[in-house]
Amino acid sequence: MHLGRIERSETTLPENSDVGRPLARGERWYVVRSLPRQEARAEFQLLRQGFPVFFPRAMKTVRHARKLRMVKGSVFPTYMFVVLDIGRDRWRSVNGTGGVASLIMQGDAPQPVPVGVVENLLELVDEGGMVRLDRNLREGQRVRVVAGVFANAIGVLERLDANGRVRVLLDIMNGKVPALLDRLALEAA
Repeated sequence: MHLGRIERSETTLPENSDVGRPLARGERWYVVRSLPRQEARAEFQLLRQGFPVFFPRAMKTVRHARKLRMVKGSVFPTYMFVVLDIGRDRWRSVNGTGGVASLIMQGDAPQPVPVGVVENLLELVDEGGMVRLDRNLREGQRVRVVAGVFANAIGVLERLDANGRVRVLLDIMNGKVPALLDRLALEAA
């Protein structure tokens, strides 16, 4: 009998319908730092304990062996957000959760995320659960390419069309190079 590493798929996670709800009185968002490459484990364990968790993911381009592919990746590697009411919840148990390194602290208590930060990120989540950083793009805006062969290039958004295509003037090789890209490949710079 072979006891290999257990892989958890997203379908095995407990339902997390609380994430989009308005926060109750006394509740705030806090930052949890996970152990390296254990974000999914930390998220799973926090959800099992009943804590609402928001682990922002987005599609990213990965280069390997001269090939490009799109994968789901963390917007903030090793970081996620959890809802806590410090006066009600047993927040110290978060630090003892499998996959969690610690809550981000301010003295002896967790440091709350400024109001509006997580709420604005939640507004960018699409039906598939991915954060879409391209939603508020407008012509003339500086943008960063996040996917494809021009990943990490900076430029100016010149034109948007109804089919999801964009024309960007990229700052490459001391000049402006026009490129037609998919809207999903951009984020505001």
